[in-house]
Amino acid sequence: MAGVSRGFFGHDRESDSGLPPGQYLTHDFPVLSTGPTPLISTSDWEFTIRTESGAVHRWDWQQLTALPIEDITTDIHCVTRWSKLGTGWRGVSLDVLFEGVDTSYDFVMAHSYGGYTTNLPLEDITDGKAWIAIGFDGEDLDPEHGGPARLLVPHLYFWKSAKWIHELVMQSDDEPGFWEQNGYHPYGDPWNEQRYW
Repeated sequence: MAGVSRGFFGHDRESDSGLPPGQYLTHDFPVLSTGPTPLISTSDWEFTIRTESGAVHRWDWQQLTALPIEDITTDIHCVTRWSKLGTGWRGVSLDVLFEGVDTSYDFVMAHSYGGYTTNLPLEDITDGKAWIAIGFDGEDLDPEHGGPARLLVPHLYFWKSAKWIHELVMQSDDEPGFWEQNGYHPYGDPWNEQRYW
């Protein structure tokens, strides 16, 4: 994954005392990525959860969008210090997708189309904390923001909300993903300012 989008290097800033430490409020939606934007049609898209037993739970676009879709209003916080409040999303809760998934592992590695990875504790993507998002601000999710579908884990820094989500692989250990291998914090709690190792 070569190249870093210009969104990493600057944005309009407006301070707000209700934000996590070190964050600034923005009203636009900066685009941040580590390589070219993969263009995946909904006819080719699929999402899988792989467990330690080798079981593969798979959904194509039609199957995913036939599941209960929720409207989510949440704040998002990027490690590059911008925050956007009250964002509106549509998506399928990972609780729905994990129904029937049998695992004893406590961690997942999220894999994206394009090769991006990020690690997450299972407890941080269940119990109403995470979604496969397919819409933003009343529209289909644009490719530059991770469309057709991205992970949405809003209580962690936004690099954990992997764009162009393709797969979750269960893991016994909390192995680092792309940014975590490159110095970012393994967990990424914005309220504790867990930006880097």
